[in-house]
Amino acid sequence: MKNFFRKVAYGIGPNEDVPSDPLNWALDQLGDVPDLSWKGKIHSEKELRKHYRDWVYGDRKVLRKKYKDNKTLYKTHKDILRHKTGQKFWESLEISVRHNEGINSQHPVLAKLWMFWGNFFAISEKDFLANYSTGPYHREIIRPNLNQSFEKMVYDVTTSWAMIHHLDNSESAGPKSVTAGEEWRRRKKEPATINENHGRELLELHTVSPKAGYTQEDVIQLAYIMTGWQHRWSKQNLETGNVWFNSEYHQRGKKTVLGKEYKRGKKALASVIKDLVNHQNCRDFVAERLCRYLITDEPTKEMKQPIIDAFKKSDGFIPEIHKAAIKVAFEYNDKYKKFQTPENWLIQVAKLGNLQWPPSPEEMASYELGTKPSRKQRSPERLLRNLGHHPYRAKQPNGWSDHSDDWISPELLIRRLVYAKASYNFSKMENSKNAIYYESIVEKNFDNPSKIMKYLNQKNRAVEKHTLLFNHPEFLKA
Repeated sequence: MKNFFRKVAYGIGPNEDVPSDPLNWALDQLGDVPDLSWKGKIHSEKELRKHYRDWVYGDRKVLRKKYKDNKTLYKTHKDILRHKTGQKFWESLEISVRHNEGINSQHPVLAKLWMFWGNFFAISEKDFLANYSTGPYHREIIRPNLNQSFEKMVYDVTTSWAMIHHLDNSESAGPKSVTAGEEWRRRKKEPATINENHGRELLELHTVSPKAGYTQEDVIQLAYIMTGWQHRWSKQNLETGNVWFNSEYHQRGKKTVLGKEYKRGKKALASVIKDLVNHQNCRDFVAERLCRYLITDEPTKEMKQPIIDAFKKSDGFIPEIHKAAIKVAFEYNDKYKKFQTPENWLIQVAKLGNLQWPPSPEEMASYELGTKPSRKQRSPERLLRNLGHHPYRAKQPNGWSDHSDDWISPELLIRRLVYAKASYNFSKMENSKNAIYYESIVEKNFDNPSKIMKYLNQKNRAVEKHTLLFNHPEFLKA
């Protein structure tokens, strides 16, 4: 069952004992949401939104106007502003916090599920969200809800600043709303129209999935319900103001979604979310995604059913959903192995290899705002981009794929070989020179250690053993 520790978490590190009861070891991590284990300073989402505001305001309102006739100076001062507002720094800091939770915390199973939900409610690569907002969104919206109901998580995600901005809900105005009749719209020829993005993704990706059989009219009606939820815009803050419900943008009249009627107003969103998360297709969709994340690309009905039952019985209480999913993963552990995504692979390499990763709070503190990082400074965001799997930069709103085939390509596998070899440079000296170091790793994390050691012992140099181990077929799957 040693494979189970990598299936539901990131393996057993060299300084950890192998738990005698794997299932209870995992289940015991799912009840509470402890403080993050990062020992350095962490900035709030609102604080980082101010840096984003300084970036967009400085570029749009100041630099473009000041250097409109000199592209060279514009580029120079834009780079200065980029470093001054920490455009690369915050992203690397957030990834360091994230990876530290998987590697060094006492709750690696919870950390892995936290990463699942961050991708389930993905923020795609758009408008510098990855630089300033996606990490804090994962920390302040997703993570605190890991011991709450799915209904609350969906509501908090739906009304979060990052998701409102990501799916352009601030741009949505009901054609029968108060603002639709305003003179300035006629003068500027800007009629009030809805933006369907947020309503569509709430149905398709966050709750019932297309299997529910919703129609285009359902999407439109849900978009009507969501009109008015927007950023509080001002000349000073631009789009970085807090989210609020602007009744003047809200579509008047009743709306009907999946056959149920909803009254106008702010409370309608909570009502429709309650109904969506209690829909049978929502329970099935969540169960399928969890099984695909942990177990296999093609989950069976038998796999999903215990998770669906736990969802229904607990009224969507996420710890109970998690426990059911972990129990299913345990039951099917010997029958299925899941090919690991690049980020998951990297975290496992760092944990099992006891590497000096992620950069420490002290190292990140030396990465000063207002300066361009030196080549010696390690950049988590750059490394993940090069591996082809940056968690904050999904290309589409449906997040990164959970299907193995999407990660098995010659290019992506070569990148793992390259970075496995490079990661040896992060090894601690006392480990890299220890003859039995890799034997300890293999013994704790694989059920067939003699076979794997025979493979590794084909090489004498530690760096070669290191590279072979972390690209062994048994390691690439969990």
